Amino acid sequence: MREASARPAHGHHLVLGGARSGKSAYAECLALARDARRWCYVATAQAGDAEMAERIAHHRATRDTRWDTVEAPLHLGATLQTLDDPRTCVLIDCLTLWLSNSLAADCWAHERAALVDALAVSQAQLIMVSNEVGSGIVPLGQLSRRFADEAGRLHQELAARCAQVTLVVAGLPLPLKDDPK
Repeated sequence: MREASARPAHGHHLVLGGARSGKSAYAECLALARDARRWCYVATAQAGDAEMAERIAHHRATRDTRWDTVEAPLHLGATLQTLDDPRTCVLIDCLTLWLSNSLAADCWAHERAALVDALAVSQAQLIMVSNEVGSGIVPLGQLSRRFADEAGRLHQELAARCAQVTLVVAGLPLPLKDDPK
């Protein structure tokens, strides 16, 4: 794990919440309120079945037309390097889907390091959305436990490196960190 006392990245924001908590809608509003010339929605979902394909189609159809969409189920760090512009607001939705994809592709360690490295140097205005999964019971299966452990570790590292962290519960944003430096 990298040093937790790393200086927060200017303008980067981590938005956490449970399933259907309102975190994505909150993050989209945050992003569109930013002073940016370009808004880029980095989608990490993959349509592995008909239900997920429907969800993705619904999100695309309801997304504000100002968004440019980039699909990045893997290689999130490399994707961020291509969007490195301080006039661009990048919304990543969501980190836990990307984590699942990376674990399934057996490239998690590399992908995680690439994201953290990209975050450290990115000049873009980053807003990252992720599911907070650590408030429930310890999962029964080994893969589920690894997922929860890796998500928790990732959230801690990103929270240390972001200027702002917000937890969204029942559609209500609860600020956890606001470091304007």
